[in-house]
Amino acid sequence: MILMINIIIREWKRILSLKVFYLVMLVVPVALFFFYALIYQKQDAKNLAFAIWDEDQSAISRELIFLLEQKETLQITRRVSSEAEVKKLIQEGKILGAVHFPANMQKNIYSRHPSTVTLYTNAAALVPAKLVYKAVAEVVITGSTGIILQKLVKTGMKPDQAMAIANPINLNTYQLYNPTYNYQEYLVPGLITVGMQMILIISSMLALNYEWLTGTMNELFDSSKGSVIAVIIGKTIAHLAISWINFIIITGIIFPFFDIGVSAATGKFFVLYTMLSLACIGIGMFISALFKDVMLSGDVALFYTSPAFVFSGFTFPRWAMPWYDQYYALIMPYTSFLDGFFKVYYMNLPLKYAQGEVTKLLLFCVVMYPTAMLLFKRQFNSIKDEKETATIAD
Repeated sequence: MILMINIIIREWKRILSLKVFYLVMLVVPVALFFFYALIYQKQDAKNLAFAIWDEDQSAISRELIFLLEQKETLQITRRVSSEAEVKKLIQEGKILGAVHFPANMQKNIYSRHPSTVTLYTNAAALVPAKLVYKAVAEVVITGSTGIILQKLVKTGMKPDQAMAIANPINLNTYQLYNPTYNYQEYLVPGLITVGMQMILIISSMLALNYEWLTGTMNELFDSSKGSVIAVIIGKTIAHLAISWINFIIITGIIFPFFDIGVSAATGKFFVLYTMLSLACIGIGMFISALFKDVMLSGDVALFYTSPAFVFSGFTFPRWAMPWYDQYYALIMPYTSFLDGFFKVYYMNLPLKYAQGEVTKLLLFCVVMYPTAMLLFKRQFNSIKDEKETATIAD
């Protein structure tokens, strides 16, 4: 126990004194947290530039345009006169969508002939395109229902009967967990946690092999009296404590400052965050014990962690990925963390709903830490052999 405490204190001293550690573990995370939060400070996608192409120039098209102007999602900035002009403005980034009211639309409606309204969106900007579609669809559906209702009432039908014919089915929509499509509320926690995975793996990847680079491996051997278990556990606790400091910064400073996060789920978030930290540190220790070369281990760690956000399913469902990508996603701890994070944080469900994800993160620890100990034992054995050889020579 005393050996382990000595290793923890020694590791903290190294973290605070060696630039490679304190920059990666303490300075970069804070800068990254604020950077991500500031990017999405606008939070909601509103006043999206939108164009009108009105070939009908009728009372109905003017009424629909008026309704579109009342939508806070849209800001009508252009009037256009052709499809080519619409495409050109979208390509230039001057608008995110446009609607086309065809010629003779009102005439066709009154003569009971179908009329097609065309919506153009820039699907390269996926979320804004969906918001534009939602706003325009609401207006067109509401407007067409109103037109039919007016016609039926004019024939002498009672308003409630006319409504039953004009709109026989009412659709109520409930958008749960992020009803306003708030970028900051949704993306920032995910970006911060995936950043923490990379930071934890890279910093712990240096925990063992960087001792060779700084010429302190023999000192580590003497401090631990050759106990691999004391070294691995002691360094893990030291790095975990630093990760908790970053957790306090995230939930105690960043989230309140930008008014994001679900404060009621902080405790459950802490459990998942700790499991993610332990899994990442275990992976970093494994890489550090496997390769003495710091540059090589760094390349391996970056190759492993870089695609985590893409493969995790945060922005694109994993089930839609090729099978081999789905398996690759499973060998990264962030994937399991994210599945649990959605349940206990965004949905604020009890922690038991993330039991499977916690078990998967625990499995990383069960596999990585013993393996790291076995690999690192070879390095300590080589030091032990050198010391014994030197003693015999003396």
